[in-house]
Amino acid sequence: MTSTHAFWLAGRQATGETTFDVTSPWDGRLVGQVSVPTDAQVEEAVAAAYAVRDEFAATPAHVRAAALDHVSKRLAERTEEIAQLISAENGKPIKWARGEVGRAVSVFRFAAEEARRFNGGEAQRLDTDLGGQGRLALTRRFPKGVVLGIAPFNFPLNLCAHKIAPAIAAGAPIILKPAPATPLSGLIIGDLLAETELPAGSWSILPVANERMPALVQDERLPVISFTGSEKVGYAIMDSVPRKHCTLELGGNGAAVVLADFASDEDLDWAATRIATFSNYQGGQSCISVQRVIADASVYERLLPRIVAAVEAQVTGDPSDATTDVGPLVSEDAAKRVESWVDEAVQAGAALLAGGKRDGASYAPTVLADVPADVTVSCEEVFGPVLTVQKVDGEAEAFAAVNSSKYGLQAGVFTHDLQAAFRAHRALEVGGVVVGDVPSYRADQMPYGGVKQSGVGREGVKFAMDDYTYERVLVLTGLAL
Repeated sequence: MTSTHAFWLAGRQATGETTFDVTSPWDGRLVGQVSVPTDAQVEEAVAAAYAVRDEFAATPAHVRAAALDHVSKRLAERTEEIAQLISAENGKPIKWARGEVGRAVSVFRFAAEEARRFNGGEAQRLDTDLGGQGRLALTRRFPKGVVLGIAPFNFPLNLCAHKIAPAIAAGAPIILKPAPATPLSGLIIGDLLAETELPAGSWSILPVANERMPALVQDERLPVISFTGSEKVGYAIMDSVPRKHCTLELGGNGAAVVLADFASDEDLDWAATRIATFSNYQGGQSCISVQRVIADASVYERLLPRIVAAVEAQVTGDPSDATTDVGPLVSEDAAKRVESWVDEAVQAGAALLAGGKRDGASYAPTVLADVPADVTVSCEEVFGPVLTVQKVDGEAEAFAAVNSSKYGLQAGVFTHDLQAAFRAHRALEVGGVVVGDVPSYRADQMPYGGVKQSGVGREGVKFAMDDYTYERVLVLTGLAL
């Protein structure tokens, strides 16, 4: 896995004049070298995508669906190889990497299904008023133009899939920029797309440096931007191009609420296990990992030791080991940042109940209680294996605690009460409420995104396709309706 990897320019492999190294965050070994496109090659990719936009929009649905089906099947065939690559470049434990490949398989399959039924058109009689007699409106959706997809490091295959697959399904050309730390998984998708019959120019995968992105963001030939990443960068992009369409999937500090009725030993064991697993999976580097536990006072004393025990049972270590639950963060700098935030909380009076230690890029799964509301781990997205636990008095206080965050991506509510579930759905200022489980559940076909500082727009194949397209009405006149 140490060869030089070409990039994909308008559907063909190409190399530039320089390369950069991709290294493992676990042991620092060289995973691969990636060729970097020149400015001229980036321009060629943009020009090709812009030139083919009308042709691609008119491509028969069966052609796009067949290409997406092909990628889905080939990902499944190469699951183990790709999972090993994800684990090597990202540090993700192999069992989670295999799960990520499985999700990408589903994303491309969902996209193939949506491509076949997309844009069937909706007919509306207009003769409900006298002036519309004999008229019928037919509404269809058409691509807004070329999509610029910017993907993060934490799900280096599946979040590339969530940019590419909906664009192809909708007939929108796409230029994808994978994360600099983890470009190899995204480039694999190019290997598979190149085996299809999609028009040349309809897709490119360009591992360009972050500092070269402003020029692409500003390019008027790229009217749609789909970005997953930090709040700071996402809103800087949107502010710089106010007339473009931006889909932003940004940060969160996901809360898991445990209400008073979720009180049996079996209930609390389940909640603690799920919380421990999903505060630490992917090293906590997921926008919907559990960062905050908000527990009713009536169950708090019984729940807290269960959480601590379940967190301490998480197996940490070599991500290539099938028994490992928690691997390293993406870099040592990331782990040092998490360390500094936890140290700040402890110095401010928080109780450290588990973890709190760093070893290189790895940070031990950590539980904090009695955390002051104004410290960084309470206010910001940790993006590491750190969990805070707080006690509240009743449902209203619990929901207010969830809403006290500037973020609003997803929340989990442990309850058996159907009425409480609907009250949570109404009250919680988030993009998704998961009842009976942690906020970390995501089905790749459902609408996914947040409110407040967690972003705008929705992913999930059909919903991303809606974001990439607009409605155009055709009015037919003189019909005998």
